[in-house]
Amino acid sequence: MANLTSSKQEELFGHPKGLYVLFFVEMWERFSYYGMRAILTLFLAAPVILGNPQSGYGWTNAETLSFYGTYTMFVYLTSIPGGWIADKFIGQKKAVMLGGLLLCLGHGVLAIDAQWAFFSGLILIVLGVGFLKPNISTMVGGLYKQGDDRRDKGFYIFYIGINLGAFFGAMIVGAVAAKYGWHYGFGLAGIGMALGQLVYMFGLKYLDGVGEFLGKQDSPDKELMKKPLTPIEKDRMIVLFLSFLIIVVFWGAFEQAGGLMSLYTEQKTNRILSFSLPLIGNEVPAAVFQAINAFFIITLGTIVGNFWYKWGRKGKESSSLFKMAIGVIVMAFGFFFMSKASTEVVMNGDQIVEKSAMIWLVLAYLFHTLGELCASPVALSFITKLAPVKYASFMMGAYFAATGLGNKLAGLVGELSEGAGEFQVFTGIAVFCTLFGILILAILKPLKRLTHGAEDFQGTKNEEAEGFELADNN
Repeated sequence: MANLTSSKQEELFGHPKGLYVLFFVEMWERFSYYGMRAILTLFLAAPVILGNPQSGYGWTNAETLSFYGTYTMFVYLTSIPGGWIADKFIGQKKAVMLGGLLLCLGHGVLAIDAQWAFFSGLILIVLGVGFLKPNISTMVGGLYKQGDDRRDKGFYIFYIGINLGAFFGAMIVGAVAAKYGWHYGFGLAGIGMALGQLVYMFGLKYLDGVGEFLGKQDSPDKELMKKPLTPIEKDRMIVLFLSFLIIVVFWGAFEQAGGLMSLYTEQKTNRILSFSLPLIGNEVPAAVFQAINAFFIITLGTIVGNFWYKWGRKGKESSSLFKMAIGVIVMAFGFFFMSKASTEVVMNGDQIVEKSAMIWLVLAYLFHTLGELCASPVALSFITKLAPVKYASFMMGAYFAATGLGNKLAGLVGELSEGAGEFQVFTGIAVFCTLFGILILAILKPLKRLTHGAEDFQGTKNEEAEGFELADNN
C-alpha cells in the first residue's frame, strides 16, 4: 500500500516537526488574511474624505456586505481548482509555495492607495488562498499514519497556529489602520505573509515525503492513482459531501463576524473605555474586536481538544459528525447575545441615541469560538480520514468551497438586516442553526455507517476500512 508520509518523521512534543513548520506558515498567512479582513468592510463603508488616510469608498452597508460575501466566497471557491491542480499536476508542496508567492504579491499591492491596486490585490489574494489553503491542510493530515489518534490533536495544534495569526493580525493591523490609515494596515498584513513564506522555504526539510506529487512517471503510487473508487470510497465521498452542508450552514452564520457584526460593532456598539490604551486611546477600534474569537481559540483550543480526546477514550460518542453538530448548536447560542445587544440600541429616526454594551459581543464571540472548536478543526481532520488518495486535495478544496458558499450566505443574510432589522436576523440565525444541529444528531447513525470505520483508532479491527485514508502507511 502507498507510503504517503515519511517513515522516519522527526518528532517534537509528540508530533512530527513538520507540523510546527506548517503551524507557523499558516499562522503568518492568517495574520495577513485576518488582519486584512478585519478592516475590509470598515474601509469600504468609511466615508470618502479626500487627502485623509482614513478615507474609504463610502459604500452603503448593503453594498459592503454584498461585496464582502462575494469576495470571501471566491477566496474559498478557488480552493477547488487549487486542490485539483495539486492532485493532477504539481503536488501539495509546490502548490503551497505558489500560493504563498501570490499572497505576498496580493497583500503588497493592497498597500498602494489606488482603486486599481485594491481590486488587483484582492484578485491575487483569491488565487493565492486557492492554492495554499486546501493543500497546507492536506499536508497536516499527511504527517500522520492511518489510525493515528494524534491526528485530531495535531489539527487542534495547527488550528491554534491559525488563530494566533488571526488574533495578532486583527489586533495589530486593526490598531495601525485606525491610527495611521487603511493602507498602512494592508501593508502590515503583507509583511506578515512574507514572513510566512520564508518559514515555509526554510522548513521544507522537515516535510520530506509529505505533499509530493503522486502522478509522475517514476512514482510508486502511479498505479494507485489510476484505480477506480471502491464501494467503500464511494460511500465515504457521499458522507463527505453531506458534511459540507453542515459547513455551509456553520460558516453562513459564523461569518457574520466579518460582515454584519463588524459593521454593528462600528456603528452601534459603545466602544469607549474608562481608561486609555497605548496606540488606540480610550476608544477600541471596531476591527480589534475581530481578535476576540482568535483569543478564545488560543486559550480554549487545547482544553476543548483534550475534552473530546478523553470523551472518546471513555467510549462515548465522539465522531466528527457528532462534534460538528454540537458545534453548530453551541455557535447558534452566541447569536442570542447579539439579539440581546440589539435590544439595547435606542434610535431617534436615523440617529443612534444609545448604543449596546461591549459585553454582549464578547459573550457572542465566546460561544461562536466554542462552536468553532467543536466543528472546524474536526472537519479538517475528517476529510483527511475519508478522502480517497487521488482526490485528497480536491476534497479539501471542496471543503473550503463549502466554506466560501457559507461566506456568501453570510453576506446575503447580513443584507437582510437593512430591512428586517438586526434583532430579527440574529434571532433567526440562532433558532435555525439550533434546529439544524438537532436534525444532524437525529440522523447521525446512518451517516456514520457510510464512513465504514474510517475514524477507528489504530489497532481497532476493521479490515474493510483499511487502505483508504489520506495518510495510509501500510
